[in-house]
Amino acid sequence: MTRRPNILFIMADQHRFDYLGSAGAPFVRTPNLDRLAARGVRFANCFTNSPVCAPARIGLATGIDPMRSGALDNESFLRPEAVTYYMRLRDHGYRVGCVGKLDLAKPDTYNGRHGDRPCVFRWGFTHPEEVEGKEHSLKYPQPKGPYGFWLQEKGLYEAYHRERVSHKGFAKLCCPSELPTETFLDCYQGRRAVEWIRRVPEDFPWHYFVSFSGPHSPHDPPKEYFARFAEAAMPEAVAPPEPGAAPCRRAHRLEGAFLADVRRAYCAYITLIDEWVGRILEALEARGMAENTWVFYSADHGEMLGDLGLFGKSVPYEPSMHVPLLAAGPGSARGAVCRAMVEMSDLNPTICRLAGLPAQPGIDARSFHECLADPDAPHRSEIVSALRRWRCIRTARHKLVHNWNAASEFYDLEDDPGERHNLAEADRPPPAPGDAMERRLYAREAASPHGGPHA
Repeated sequence: MTRRPNILFIMADQHRFDYLGSAGAPFVRTPNLDRLAARGVRFANCFTNSPVCAPARIGLATGIDPMRSGALDNESFLRPEAVTYYMRLRDHGYRVGCVGKLDLAKPDTYNGRHGDRPCVFRWGFTHPEEVEGKEHSLKYPQPKGPYGFWLQEKGLYEAYHRERVSHKGFAKLCCPSELPTETFLDCYQGRRAVEWIRRVPEDFPWHYFVSFSGPHSPHDPPKEYFARFAEAAMPEAVAPPEPGAAPCRRAHRLEGAFLADVRRAYCAYITLIDEWVGRILEALEARGMAENTWVFYSADHGEMLGDLGLFGKSVPYEPSMHVPLLAAGPGSARGAVCRAMVEMSDLNPTICRLAGLPAQPGIDARSFHECLADPDAPHRSEIVSALRRWRCIRTARHKLVHNWNAASEFYDLEDDPGERHNLAEADRPPPAPGDAMERRLYAREAASPHGGPHA
């Protein structure tokens, strides 16, 4: 009997697609992620189904579009009746572990002292350590999860909370942490992942979800990492469109020196995560498990990082929606680039297929397992992403955005990769390619009992 593969899924929070060495970014240092890309396939066109944490992660867990599930903002809960791929793997004989943030019940802020609150087992995890996200320490003077309690034992939580409260407004975009490097949140998560892999028994296959909290804002890497990028050259931000040329999304026109520092902090944070990815992969190799383990790296959404005068996510533009995706494992192509359109939730049925599970009916996600061995294999011709206030459909060349409370947007990404020129002005409809795209967007939404502007 062929031994079923292990699955190691590493996710970053707010890592945009183009801040990756293998994607052609010389200004960020990601040697371990680049080695992973060289071992497998880099997907050049992966997009989140919703560029906010909770909807994206609920979509991944269930394989259901946000427009169908109703998970369209960070107040969303995974519905009690939902079937997750974690459950399916567990019921198929897999150990299912995690460390880091899950955001499947984000409004419920207490993760438990050990990150094993009862609902996490219901979601399908057999070995959970749900670590609180970065916002917990900002809002609460008392620990809400295992990392906070660990800091408290070291006498550091109160100072950590004060530091986080001080990072307000634009200050949070560029603020090296005062914590010792070994106590930094993502270092804690990476260390716990290494420990789990070192001790997991080999009698059952496993799926392990490592969910880093960075490079989410505040961009606060430890000082030693920030120092590495102190003089690094950074790419220029895409300038905001002229006033009135696109829906107003609180664009800011900031000085170039400040933007460069923000991007340096972001790159430093990504490099820290990359180093922990390297240590996790080394632990896998030390156990002799690397040859029978599929490794995936992706992110729940991206980060505008000053492009178009915007920061954070939540908008239907490339730096917010477009995410990295790397995959390597038994039988994968090596050093390949797949340019097929992929939705982040497609990881759900892909992982299940690799684990030998039958296809799950009734989900929107589609397995891209054929692309792993043949990067030229077809997959999607378009992707859909959505939040409460907008819906978006994107093909290889065009993007159509339907805003509920503002004018529509239509971009030709070949001629206008920065999305500065909205071709669907208020006094005229989108160009002809947008008509068919709009029909397909509505058709996909119409399949949902929860669709519509008040979903």
